[in-house]
Amino acid sequence: MKRAEDIEIIPLKVEDDGKIPNHPDFPLLVYKDVFQDGDDIPAILNANDWSGEWLGSVHPFHHYHSNTHEVLAVKEGSATLQLGGAQGETVEANKGDVIILPAGYGHKMIDSSDDYANYGTYPGGISFDMCYGKPEERPEKVNNIKEVLVPEYDPVFGQRGPLFDYWRS
Repeated sequence: MKRAEDIEIIPLKVEDDGKIPNHPDFPLLVYKDVFQDGDDIPAILNANDWSGEWLGSVHPFHHYHSNTHEVLAVKEGSATLQLGGAQGETVEANKGDVIILPAGYGHKMIDSSDDYANYGTYPGGISFDMCYGKPEERPEKVNNIKEVLVPEYDPVFGQRGPLFDYWRS
């Protein structure tokens, strides 16, 4: 694993588009090329209290989680993701990258290599909700997002990780 000071961090801030709320205060963060061959990605995330991991891919439709933040850590391959809803940014996610999605931030798979796989984890292993940007879910989900606290640990770098340079209560 690379050191925090040796990686590129890309913050993305996309405004609420009326369907996908994104987060009112916190940017999405992309840590480029953090993990290297031989790194035990789930063990590193779990050691920083991001757990409940699954291994798979991102759904091919816009969705978000209102009750928790999420980390996507790319194990293999590459993918084009749309982050922040239909008006959001298109990002290339490659092996070793980590994407930290604040609660409410939309994400969707556009395309991927055949071998693409990412881990997903959540602070404290919280079970996530699935939100689709439907009008009837919006009032409750927007309120949920405001209640999600800053995690205690950066998912990769722990208590003093760069996450806290971007996310402040």
